[in-house]
Amino acid sequence: MSDATLHAITQDPDDFAVQISDQIESFIVAVTEIAKGDEPDSAVPFLLLEVSQLLLAGGRLGAHEDIVPDERYEPDLGPEADVDDLRESLARLLDPIDVYSEVFDPYEPRKAPVACRISDDLADVLTDLRHGLAHYREGRTTEALWWWQFSYFSNWGSTASACLRALQSLVAHVRLNQPLDDLDGLDTDEDLMEDALAEEAGKVMAEEIAGPLGLRPAT
Repeated sequence: MSDATLHAITQDPDDFAVQISDQIESFIVAVTEIAKGDEPDSAVPFLLLEVSQLLLAGGRLGAHEDIVPDERYEPDLGPEADVDDLRESLARLLDPIDVYSEVFDPYEPRKAPVACRISDDLADVLTDLRHGLAHYREGRTTEALWWWQFSYFSNWGSTASACLRALQSLVAHVRLNQPLDDLDGLDTDEDLMEDALAEEAGKVMAEEIAGPLGLRPAT
């Protein structure tokens, strides 16, 4: 039986491939909606929830035995969908709390933290997930699972994990009444955060996050 035929007849909600694809598609739809900016006050809590749920799918892929594609060479999917608009929308939505510091490999000794952006992370993760989803929608279930598993280990797993830590930290600062005072030291290669925005970052973050969480801003 071909992989395409198997995909066509396998719609059991308990099927591993169906569950993974549903979680991934749900994440893509949710982040795309959040990026529209219709509910800016809820953006960070919603992103925290969505990235957390996505990493559950990643953990399941990581714990699964190695998935081997049916074909030696990956079928051509054509050009990748452009995520620049989504990236820019998220950057505007999350400014000035988009930039955070991260250590890429916790097992590499004396590795200095680097500046990252939540908007870049989410756009990169979506690119990997959409690639696998294109295979899945064409009926190449094994190819899709292989890609999601491989890219989880090589890119989107660590990227989403770093993004999750940043989002969790933002919410924790509000919940624990700890304003962000020192964002002026963070920057990326693209540009620097303006000093005025950095000084007001704690206040802005509290306004954007504390309200939807039912919390009072830090004083």
